[in-house]
Amino acid sequence: MKKYHAVFSILIIFLSILWAFKDLMPVYHANENIPESEFSVDKAMKHVVNISEKPHFVGTPAHDDVRQYIVAELEKIGFNPEVQQGFVLSEWSSLTKAKNILARRKGSGSGGKALMLLTHYDSNPHSSLGASDAGSGVAVILEGLRAFLSENETFKNDIIVLISDAEELGLNGAHLFVKKHPWAKEVGLVLNFEARGSGGPGYMLIETNGGNQQLIKHFDEADPKFPVANSLAYSIYKMLPNDTDLTVFREVGDIEGFNFAFIDDHFDYHTVLDSAENLNPETLAHQGSYLTALLPYFINADLSQMKSEKDDIYFNTPVGFFHYPFTWNGPLAVLGTILFILLVFLGLKTGKLDIKEMGKGIGRALLFLSVLALVGFYGWKIILWLYPDYKEILHGFTYNGHYYIAAFVSLALCISFSFYRNHISPSQWVAPYFIWLILCIAMVFKLPGAAFFIVPFLFSLLGFWHVLNNHTPNLIFLSILNVPALFIFTPLLQMLPVGLGLKMLVASVVLTGLIFVLMLPYWIHFTQSSKLRWLSFLATFAFLIVAHTQSGFSAEKPRPNSLVYVLDADAEKAVWASYDHKPDEWTSAYIQKKQEDAKLADVILPSKYGTAFKWISPAPTKQIPVGSAIVEHDTLVDNQRILHFCLTSKRKLHRINLMGGKEAKVLDLKINGETFKFEDQADSEGVIDLSGKVFLNYFVVDDAPLEIEWTMPANATLDLTVFEASFDLLQHELFTIPERPADMIPKGFVLNDAIVVKKNLSF
Repeated sequence: MKKYHAVFSILIIFLSILWAFKDLMPVYHANENIPESEFSVDKAMKHVVNISEKPHFVGTPAHDDVRQYIVAELEKIGFNPEVQQGFVLSEWSSLTKAKNILARRKGSGSGGKALMLLTHYDSNPHSSLGASDAGSGVAVILEGLRAFLSENETFKNDIIVLISDAEELGLNGAHLFVKKHPWAKEVGLVLNFEARGSGGPGYMLIETNGGNQQLIKHFDEADPKFPVANSLAYSIYKMLPNDTDLTVFREVGDIEGFNFAFIDDHFDYHTVLDSAENLNPETLAHQGSYLTALLPYFINADLSQMKSEKDDIYFNTPVGFFHYPFTWNGPLAVLGTILFILLVFLGLKTGKLDIKEMGKGIGRALLFLSVLALVGFYGWKIILWLYPDYKEILHGFTYNGHYYIAAFVSLALCISFSFYRNHISPSQWVAPYFIWLILCIAMVFKLPGAAFFIVPFLFSLLGFWHVLNNHTPNLIFLSILNVPALFIFTPLLQMLPVGLGLKMLVASVVLTGLIFVLMLPYWIHFTQSSKLRWLSFLATFAFLIVAHTQSGFSAEKPRPNSLVYVLDADAEKAVWASYDHKPDEWTSAYIQKKQEDAKLADVILPSKYGTAFKWISPAPTKQIPVGSAIVEHDTLVDNQRILHFCLTSKRKLHRINLMGGKEAKVLDLKINGETFKFEDQADSEGVIDLSGKVFLNYFVVDDAPLEIEWTMPANATLDLTVFEASFDLLQHELFTIPERPADMIPKGFVLNDAIVVKKNLSF
C-alpha cells in the first residue's frame, strides 16, 4: 500500500503542475461553423492577416491602408468611425502627426460613463509586421464587438472604440485623445489589448492611480474563463518603465483600466517575425476570452464606481481566482509566525526537533540558497560566453530560451536533491522554513502584492506538523498540501525569465529551490536513493543538448543584424555603421572596423536597451539631397530673440532628429504648434541649455515640415545638428545592397536599413 501511495502522490504532483500550465489558456480548434454570437478565433485571425501584410509604421502607405481597412470593418458592424488627427508631442520627446480611429455606440443610459475598448494599429519602425503588436488587439476588438452586437441591441453604457496611432513612437495617439478630444472626459473604464511577443497567455495588469480593490472585485464578478493575473505582477509592473496607451489615460486623464498583454515568444517582438503565421491562435483565443467576459459585464455596470483607495491581493489558480484585501497581509503574516513558533516549540518539547541540528540547518540553508543564486547568475553569463551570438537578440530572450528555462530549473532540482537527502533530520528543515517566513514578512512591507506567498507557506507548515507527528506520514495527504504551491509558483518559473529576459534565470533557479524546501516534508521520503537527483541532472543535460542543437540561426530562426549609412553633409564624408556585436557574412561586406569613438553613436537615437553603434567603416560619399532651413522671421521682443524657421526636406524622410550644437540655449520652444516642457532643466533665469543633447524625434507624416519657434536670450546664437533618416537603404537607387539571406532579419529596436544625413545649422 505504501508503494501505491508513493505512485499516487507523484501522480498528484505531476498532474498539478500540468494543470497549472494547461489552465492558463483555452484550447483552440479551427471551427468555421460557430454561432454568430460567439467569438471566432478564425475570423479574428483573418483580421490579423489583413492588418499585418506589410510593415505599417507611421508615415508609410501601408499605415494608411491599415487605417482604411479598420474604418471599413467598423462600418460593417454598425459604427460610424471618424479619424482624429493632429500633431502631438509625447513625454519621450517624440513628435508626430497621429491619426486615431474613433467610433462610438450609444447606450440606453443617460449621463453615465462610457466603456472604452483600446489598442493601437501602428507597427514598430521599421520592419515589424505588427501582427501581435497590436494587430491582435485590433482583431480582438473587431471580432469581439461583432459577436456581442449580433445579439445585444440594447445596453446601458456607451461603447467608445479607440484604435490609437503612434503608440510605438511614444504613446502619441493616446496623448492626442486624452488631451484634445471631448470624449476623454466621459470614459469611465478602459480595456486595453497589447502584446510584447507572439504567444503565451494574456496577463491582466491594472492601471490605477488609487487602489485596485473595486477593479479586482468587478473583474472577478465578470468571471473570465481563463484569468491569468496576480498582484505580484501588478506590484512589479508599477515599478517598471513599461508604458502602454493606458498609462496615458491613468497619468493624464485619471482614467483607470485593465491591460491584457501576452509576452511569450518574445524573440518575435518588434521584428519581421511578428507575423500572423507566428501568432499563436490559442493566445488570440485567450485575449478574446477576456473581452467576451468583460464587455457584457462592464457595458451594464456603474463605471463611476470603479475607484478605490484600497488594494486587493489576487492570484489565479486552476480551481479559481482568489483575492482578499491588503489589510489581511499583516494578520496572515502574524498567523504564519505563530504557527511556525508553535510548531518549533512543540517539536522541541516532544524531542522531535533538536536545537543543535537546527543550528546546522541554518548553515545548510544559507549555503543552499547561495549556490542556487550563483548558479543562476553566472550560469547565464557562461551561456552568453559560450554563445556570443545570443547578444544580437536585443530582447534578451533567445529562440531556444524555453529549453534554458527547463535546464536551469532541472539543475536547481538536482542541487536541491543534493543538499536535502533522506539522512537530513527534520530539525534542519526549520531554517529554510524560517527563511520562508522572513520572506513572507518582508513582502508585506516591501512588495505587498506578493504577500500571497504566505498561502502555500501555511499549507506547508501543516505538512511539516504532519511529518513530526506521524511515524509513517501519508504521502497522498502531503502531496495534496503541496498543490497550492505548485498552482501558484510553477507558472512563475517560466513567466519571470519570459517577461524580464533570460538574465532573470537566477530568479527561476532560486524560486525552484524555495518551492523545493516548502515541499521538504514530502520530497524527503524520495531522497533515500539518488534516482531523482540523477534524473534531474540528466534532464538538465538533455535540455542543454537540445538548446545547443538549436543555438544557431536559420531561416526559421534568423539572425538579427543592422546596417546604416551615415553621411556628414558638411564634411562630405560617409561611414557604414552597425549595432551588431560582430559582423556577419552580410554586414562584413561593409563593416571591417570596430567603433572606438562613441561620439557618432551618441547622437544617433539609441534603442530602448541602450544600444549604440559597435562597428564603423568608411563609405563612399553619395549625393543624397540635403534639407534646408528657411528663416521666416527673427525678432527681438522684451529682451528675447524669437527665431521662427522651417526645416524642409528634399527627399522622402521617415524620421528627423534634432540635437543642440555648441550654442543651443532656449527659453521657450514650439515645434509644429506643440510646446516643449523641459522640467528641472532650466537655470535661475529660466534658460535651458540643449547643447549636445538630442531633444527631438520627429516621425514624418504627410511630408509635413518642421515649423520651429525658438525663443532665446537676446544676445544668444543657435547651433543645431539635424539628422535626416529614411528607411530605404536597400531600395535606394544610389545603392546596390543585396537583400539579406533567408537566415537573417533586420534587428529591431534600433535605427536600421537607414540612410542618415547629418547637417549642421547656425542661426
